[in-house]
Amino acid sequence: MFKRVALFLATNLAVMLLLSVVMAVFGLDPRSNSGLLVMAAMFGFGGSIISLLMSKWIAKKTTGAYVIHEPRNEVERWLVQTVRGQAEAAGIGMPEVAIYDAPEINAFATGANRNNALVAVSMGLLRSMDRDEAEAVLAHEVSHVANGDMVTMALLQGVLNTFVIVLARLVGRVVDGFLNPDREESGGIGYYATVFVLDLIFGVLASIIAMWFSRWREFRADAGGAKLAGSRKMIAALERLSMTYGASTLPKQVQAFGISGGVGHGLRRLFMSHPPLEERIAALRNAATATSDVRQSAF
Repeated sequence: MFKRVALFLATNLAVMLLLSVVMAVFGLDPRSNSGLLVMAAMFGFGGSIISLLMSKWIAKKTTGAYVIHEPRNEVERWLVQTVRGQAEAAGIGMPEVAIYDAPEINAFATGANRNNALVAVSMGLLRSMDRDEAEAVLAHEVSHVANGDMVTMALLQGVLNTFVIVLARLVGRVVDGFLNPDREESGGIGYYATVFVLDLIFGVLASIIAMWFSRWREFRADAGGAKLAGSRKMIAALERLSMTYGASTLPKQVQAFGISGGVGHGLRRLFMSHPPLEERIAALRNAATATSDVRQSAF
């Protein structure tokens, strides 16, 4: 716990120092609203955009994923052919297809845009799922790419980061002015203490919003997977996934893009990137029932 607090303090101080240097170089006054907004946008979007542009490289390095350039066996040929067919059906460019060594059933997709993505599956998935189930998982990941989820997530994170930076500093000015009414310029201990605390509080609230969106996009990717591979296959894949659900070994950088996520209840659920499996399966079954009812009513 102490190490995490110390790391957070050091990181916060480093960011503040870097902000001061950058603002001085560009002649921006962070005490003005325009200067604060420019500073917040630079640092709010900067990190998320850089992470997005580097996402494929980071995913490959952190998971040790092997990209299939020339299939070496029948399984690899099937993976490439399946993803190619689904990508064409979804109207996106052919993603890179990779395999990474992990025991759990999992897969992920990432990339800076719809036509330059990466779809990777774990060895555990290839060992535990049949072809129909694996096809549905691939369809789920291709749907993430087709929906532009990686880009949307990066933009949302940038907006949230900007909100946190701006609001914390605006409130800090108000508190500092209340504590030091005779001071003409902000920058006292009240300002920095308030900014530090609110960065933490607003950061937690921003994480809750980001994870809510992440859970919503999982439902949408499941629906897209059902459209590409069929509802029966998608439901069977999620049921099979329950064998090792919550046991993800994916690095934190790409956990939100995997088909398998953590398990949480109560307040912890607010910080989960994936909704409970039973809710995802129920949503698919309800959608399949509704579609069947519409078809029957048409006749």
